[in-house]
Amino acid sequence: MSSAIDLATANLLSPTILFFALGLAASLARSDLSIPEAVAKGLSLYLMMAIGFKGGAAVAEQGFDLTLVAAIVAGVILSASIPLIAFRILQATAPLSRIDAAAVAAHYGSISIVTFLAATQMLDWSAIRFEGYMVAVAAAMEAPAIVVALWLAHRGSRQLDGTMLREVALNGSIVILVGAFVIGMTTGETGLAALSPFIVDPFTGVLCLFLLDMGIIAGRGLRDGGRQLSPPVIAFGLYMPLIGGALGALAATLVGLSAGGTALMITLAASASYIAVPAALRLALPEANPSVYLTLSLGVTFPFNLTVGVPLYLAVASALS
Repeated sequence: MSSAIDLATANLLSPTILFFALGLAASLARSDLSIPEAVAKGLSLYLMMAIGFKGGAAVAEQGFDLTLVAAIVAGVILSASIPLIAFRILQATAPLSRIDAAAVAAHYGSISIVTFLAATQMLDWSAIRFEGYMVAVAAAMEAPAIVVALWLAHRGSRQLDGTMLREVALNGSIVILVGAFVIGMTTGETGLAALSPFIVDPFTGVLCLFLLDMGIIAGRGLRDGGRQLSPPVIAFGLYMPLIGGALGALAATLVGLSAGGTALMITLAASASYIAVPAALRLALPEANPSVYLTLSLGVTFPFNLTVGVPLYLAVASALS
């Protein structure tokens, strides 16, 4: 218990979390602090490129094995099954339409790459090694949840068309993450050494700036869209990560991941998307209400995972290992 509290305290006092808190507080106080959209998009692309490239380089160093394949398969299964569970829970407990429930479910089946990054930072600070190929698992978990949620939303009404599925598969966040992973795996340690001054040294600073922007957006959502969230929906945003995390822990145990890999698998299963899924749903499910799904994901679950969830997931992973 004391180690979990120490981890939570360290995470809360880390620069990344404090910059998120600064953005959140500034937004709630109606400050004019803002980051231009083009800059924010550039920061997002940088972070996904950096984590993808470093993950690919780690795989090149370690090599392929059955555990890697099993981890990716487990991630795909989690991404496809968690939306089914989330959808049923929402239908039973929350006053949401079928469309909105499916949209929310998609977010919780997919992943938050920034929550994943925060978990990797905490593992680095704690000197806990983890499998570099977990970024490949993250990439594999982006799309299945979207497809399942669209099926849930339109079941019995109309079929998913090829254009919709193509847009999901070619979403920019998925393309840059997978592409950078492949490039990193191809170039290996030589490529990582060449790009180290760009993707290693500035990484934490860029993450702080990105989380400042995320705090501003989260505060804006809570301030302007919070009225759309009923108490059962808010409660869902707090306990659903624990349900997903428990499934992630089970999957990691079956696969045989290390303590660090287990913590990342739990984090991926517990996180909720706010980049790839909203972009896909804007096209594929325009009738869904972003004041519900985006505010819940970014304004409730994301802060919960950053402050409480990630230290808890690492403590659980350490206990399981």
